Amino acid sequence: MKDHPLIKKIGSLIRAHDGALTQDLVQHPGEFGLGKVPARLMPDDTTTTICGFCSTGCGLNVHLKNGEAINLTPTTDYPVNLGMACPKGWEALTPLRSADRATTPYLRNTSGTLEPVDWDTALQVFTVRFKAIQDQHGKESIAFLSTGQICTEEMALLGALAKFGMGMLHGDGNTRQCMATAVTAYKQSFGFDAPPYTYADFEESDVLVFVGSNLCIAHPIMWERVCRNKNNPEIIVVDPRKTETAMAATQHYAITPKSDLTLLYGLANILIASGWIDLDYIEKHTSGFEEFVRFVTRFTSDTVSAATGISVENLWRFADTIHRGKRVSFWWTMGVNQGHEATRTAQAIINLALMTGNLGRPGTGANSVTGQCNAMGSRLFSNTTNMLGGHDFLNEAHRKKVAAVLGIDVGCVPSQNSWAYDQIIDGIESDKIKGLWIIATNTSHSWINQRSFNELTKKLDFLVVQDMYYTTETAQRAHLVLPAAGWGEKEGTFINSERRHGLVKKVSRAPGQALSDFNIFKLVAQYWGCGDMFARWSSPEEAFQIMKELSRGQPCDITGIDDYLMLDRAGGVQWPWSGESTSANAGAVNEERALPGQERRLFEDGAYFHADARARFLFSEPCEAPEPVDDEYPFTLLTGRGTSSQWHTQTRTAKSAVLRKLYPENAYVEINPLDAERLGIASGTLVAVVSRRARVEASAFIAMTVQKGQVFMPMHYAVTNELTFPSFDPFSRQPNYKACAVRVEKA
Repeated sequence: MKDHPLIKKIGSLIRAHDGALTQDLVQHPGEFGLGKVPARLMPDDTTTTICGFCSTGCGLNVHLKNGEAINLTPTTDYPVNLGMACPKGWEALTPLRSADRATTPYLRNTSGTLEPVDWDTALQVFTVRFKAIQDQHGKESIAFLSTGQICTEEMALLGALAKFGMGMLHGDGNTRQCMATAVTAYKQSFGFDAPPYTYADFEESDVLVFVGSNLCIAHPIMWERVCRNKNNPEIIVVDPRKTETAMAATQHYAITPKSDLTLLYGLANILIASGWIDLDYIEKHTSGFEEFVRFVTRFTSDTVSAATGISVENLWRFADTIHRGKRVSFWWTMGVNQGHEATRTAQAIINLALMTGNLGRPGTGANSVTGQCNAMGSRLFSNTTNMLGGHDFLNEAHRKKVAAVLGIDVGCVPSQNSWAYDQIIDGIESDKIKGLWIIATNTSHSWINQRSFNELTKKLDFLVVQDMYYTTETAQRAHLVLPAAGWGEKEGTFINSERRHGLVKKVSRAPGQALSDFNIFKLVAQYWGCGDMFARWSSPEEAFQIMKELSRGQPCDITGIDDYLMLDRAGGVQWPWSGESTSANAGAVNEERALPGQERRLFEDGAYFHADARARFLFSEPCEAPEPVDDEYPFTLLTGRGTSSQWHTQTRTAKSAVLRKLYPENAYVEINPLDAERLGIASGTLVAVVSRRARVEASAFIAMTVQKGQVFMPMHYAVTNELTFPSFDPFSRQPNYKACAVRVEKA
């Protein structure tokens, strides 16, 4: 293996840098995506890993032959999925074998074509071009856009490298598109980004309230956990569409789009006025309730009914169901998060849980369901919305702590927050951002009002895209493409929706010269000249040990997790886990140490993370929708997930012939039968959906699932985000994907 030409090439290209890294490459090529699976696995064996698609974090058995993964089955005893898997999980290996994998770096030549180059050329160009931009326009003129798709250790290394080593100030993740609202809402209400629940709560509630969540489609295994509930629960769904989840509910409230906040304040008013609240819990564990009571009195049942389209009788039925529940859990996802007043809407849900004492007990909680496989890892360790370990860039003590843990000068740590995703893109337009590094995300497809972003990329002096595939819409606009290993071709950890750290294993070889993101970042550090700063980050597991120290004393403390082996044995570990309860066994070997319980929830003692240990009631006056319908654009366009076999921009799910059979190949738009009849549109007719930003074509699908005056398009088709209106929640800066004004006409 030492004679492998790629080993020789990489070894020679970094000979002027860290000799230890050269030695690692030669002796351990598998760690750089060049070899077989780790030696710890037998050639014909079965091991477990965590699925790399959604935030559920299912356990999968990986079956190996000759040292390579050949098949997957769900893990029967993993506490998340209990032997179940959705279509994406069964097909998780297929995207690794796609013919359009990026197997070498690609550099755009003078004729405008991406052509293969070696790593030495790619990294020299990367360094020279970005440093030249900084020299000409200032350190803050380059930025990165990261992801919730890579391992936590990779996120942490990227964030540290970019901000502490390369001098970037601005960097954000695509979790801004899905989870920024939940982050902000929890921080403001609880004092830390802390989803309180465990998946067992799906099975232990007697009332489950889903707001803007089509759990059946978006998170099928979580829905399976709901179906295991033996309490004959009331299932309430708040959603303008009659989604698959709404069809399975006992109560569905098809509200006027984006009237959620008014509805939730109206429910609070009914509960308070009726005395259906837990005053003891409110007095002991919360602040701001009296102000909240005065605020919601104006949300009378008649007023709320007019705004939401829900009858007064049904408003009272909804509130009474919450009152009668002994264990009520409130759940939300993108239907709330992706709105123009999303943070206050999420906090209105939190307020309902607080005032009824439905927190800290089995079957309760104000529970945000995460989107991407490692969005929680991004939230805590990517150095974007937080400093590493959930710390605060604005806090001097936090900056000193992080610098001390990393062994770097505190002057390298920024004392101000980064711009958010939309502000970075606005920075391109204003010529303040001239260089952009995009990692494992497909902005050219997924960003709101995408045509605007795609035009702005032409203004960049240098765009680098690091991805598994050279064919994504974003990679095709890049000046330089860096080939990355995918899930299953590297090791590390993911953190799922219920705060569970799970272990991802390397079970397949990355193709060609593709490297793990971790080792691309290591090479970038060497070429940039800051390799010594990251010498301790010698492997993902060593990075995990650094992450542990960064988390010490934080609400997300994981210092009690010994190592990867402990994670594997325990079936994952939910944070926090400081190990204090097993301190008596501190000297014991792993096999003898007590393991943390598989299901643990937060706030069982009623203590929150603010200085006064109280949760806060937060609220604001509802705002008008940013783009209301009118005579020219009379329909409200709703967007969301299409089927459980589609995922995001389909860069991976579209590689599977099996998954492609489970959803329509081309974009479609759902339209109410009455609207279709009025417009003379039959099912299957090609129609044009037109907004103020774009005109796109889609097949009409006539369905009672959407209300009159509304249409729905899945987000997985690139054309959908040509239509969406770029408005943002003022607190979380999350885009409002869920509602804009359009018209529909025959194509």
